[in-house]
Amino acid sequence: MDRVVLHVDVNNAFLSWTACYMLNQGSRIDIRGRYAVIGGDESKRKGIVLAKSNLCKSRGVITGEPIYYAKKKCSYLEVYSPNIKLYKYYSDMMYNYLKLYSDDIERYSIDECFIEISGFRDPVKLAYTIKEDIKKKFGFTVNVGVGNNKLLAKMASDFEKPDKVHTLFYDEIEKKMWPLDIENLFMIGKSYSKKLRNLNINTIYDLAHSDENMLKIYFKSMGIKMFKYANGIDNSKVESDYGLPKSISTSEVLPYDYGDREKIYKVIKDLSMQTGKKLREKNMYASLVHVGIKYNDFSKVSKQISLNNYISSDIDIYNYAITLFDKLWVDEDKKVRGVAVGVANLSETYIEQLDLFNVNDNKKNNVKVQKTIDEIRKKYGDKSIIYADDIKN
Repeated sequence: MDRVVLHVDVNNAFLSWTACYMLNQGSRIDIRGRYAVIGGDESKRKGIVLAKSNLCKSRGVITGEPIYYAKKKCSYLEVYSPNIKLYKYYSDMMYNYLKLYSDDIERYSIDECFIEISGFRDPVKLAYTIKEDIKKKFGFTVNVGVGNNKLLAKMASDFEKPDKVHTLFYDEIEKKMWPLDIENLFMIGKSYSKKLRNLNINTIYDLAHSDENMLKIYFKSMGIKMFKYANGIDNSKVESDYGLPKSISTSEVLPYDYGDREKIYKVIKDLSMQTGKKLREKNMYASLVHVGIKYNDFSKVSKQISLNNYISSDIDIYNYAITLFDKLWVDEDKKVRGVAVGVANLSETYIEQLDLFNVNDNKKNNVKVQKTIDEIRKKYGDKSIIYADDIKN
């Protein structure tokens, strides 16, 4: 029996989720039908369009452009601030619903999930059921792609939007995928497509029938991946976690692909704090720190470090996590889609290896300081004490 995977992708997620929230709060307008965008604060030089309505799209507004330019195209533009907590709320709602159908579910991004459904007799019927259920239960629409692997399912979900179900099975590749322009193949951005067109590779068919060795010469390992994708080959699994057993971990799917190291550091700091809090709530210590990265091409990498001593403080976890991350993220052309920070080799007893030069004094102090911080946060809230570099100027 062939493998079957679904890819569920929320249509215009940020704008749609904001609209759902406003309607649930009693608003009489649906911003999805107005000249509306989700964007940052212009006064703080963060005025970038993150999401746009179809009406704005018809006026030439594009994602990523400054709101200043968007207003020139559409003078009566309505701008709504992004709300990550709100997006996570709706993302969790959809994720928990999808788990009714399979435990093999992977959050690819905050608004996308893969689901392994190989055991279902009629996967296309299930895809329609999911699409209609989400619309009726939650008020927003999704596209659902059905394919024989993650690549084909994702390609299918992008065919025509919104509120559609599309299939892309192995026997449909020639008809549905190969005629598409090369830019439509997953992971082929502007830079790669320009180089491919210079080689007279203009369609996915052209790429699928190219010389694999030639592609390797021009694009190295990415050339092999391009060739496989063009032929519909993708053996990656639908993974619900980063696979670290007997551990405590926290992960986050980012709201969009991150390519800024400082932004990722802030995410790692938050995850380290959450992981440390879980660890200390169990009155435990750890002698292993683990970091996992999910890239925007389905791939995952991870790295861990075993320690001579046991730790439990946020700052210790964070320092090791940052070191691991810097060793992992060596190709900054690959954007980061998700991050996980975890600890393992747990013990209920604080164990420290003797050090003739007392280099571990800081770790002892960190444990004591952390206990004091935890007591204050427990009494006055998690935000009663923050790190100095988190203070906004």
